[in-house]
Amino acid sequence: MTQNSAFRPLRSLVVLVLLWLGATTTRAALAHPGQAELVREVARDTGKSPGELNALLDGAQKQQSILDAISRPAEAKPWKDYRPIFMTPARVEAGVAFYQAHRALLDRVAGEYGVAPQYIVAIIGVETDYGRIVGHYKVLDALVTLAFYYPPRANFFREQLKALLELPSSKLGGPLDTLLGSYAGAQGWGQFMPSSIRDFAVDEDHDGRIDLHGSADDIIASVANYFHLHGWESGAPVAARAQPDAAARPITVKDARPLWPLEQLEAWGYAPLQPFAPGRLTSLQTLDGAQGPEYWFTFQNFYVITRYNRSPLYAMAVDQLAQAIAAGVAQADAKQ
Repeated sequence: MTQNSAFRPLRSLVVLVLLWLGATTTRAALAHPGQAELVREVARDTGKSPGELNALLDGAQKQQSILDAISRPAEAKPWKDYRPIFMTPARVEAGVAFYQAHRALLDRVAGEYGVAPQYIVAIIGVETDYGRIVGHYKVLDALVTLAFYYPPRANFFREQLKALLELPSSKLGGPLDTLLGSYAGAQGWGQFMPSSIRDFAVDEDHDGRIDLHGSADDIIASVANYFHLHGWESGAPVAARAQPDAAARPITVKDARPLWPLEQLEAWGYAPLQPFAPGRLTSLQTLDGAQGPEYWFTFQNFYVITRYNRSPLYAMAVDQLAQAIAAGVAQADAKQ
């Protein structure tokens, strides 16, 4: 045996090692920033294969249109411009039709969870126009983009991406890399984020999986359960107009959490335009309306709606759409 032939196996091994290192370095260079650590966490917590997790994330694409969209949310508009987006005759009529089409289910779910059915319908109406617009982005692309490339809210979206990767297949509604949703990674008619699917979505039709795209039972009950577990008060008010006097004390609130008995706000110069039970806790929202400032007492149920979307504009739109839908249903019933 010659000296060269003796070293041939060693040279082959060196070549293989170099090729492996090159491939590993290339994959690492192509990986999203922070991907390796996330994969380690998910694999540790769930026992899922790191290779399969990396393959999913490697296939996700950073989307500039997602970064553009999240920088201009509708909730940045003043109330006078935000309200007309949702309070249209077409959306109210569609809400009445949705209510009537699913009336038996809505009534049953409302009784089960203690949530007024018109508010379930209004959430679906505001979120997706009753399932008509559920989003066209790949959920994985959206969450990867926002978790790894959007520093202002990277922590939140990283949590959502982790929750998505950890969801069992029975809660996914399909292969993870095919799911479609909003630019923020929300899915289904009610636009649930992955952590909300994990914590609040329910299999109401008892078929062994949660389908927030195709099962009216699962969709409607999941919205109701979300409200129920966040403290919805059955039969309680949501919001009501307030009339300030000339000496009304300016009030600034951090969020919609009810903080004061309504009598305290009356003492500060804000009169209710309808009677309420003494001692009911409330807050005050000042909105930029079409005719000038609007002042609103807001209650626990308004705060619950802001757990779905933290914007008071969103909660007010849901409340007013719900009332319009309820009025439309009552009017239709009266004609029968």
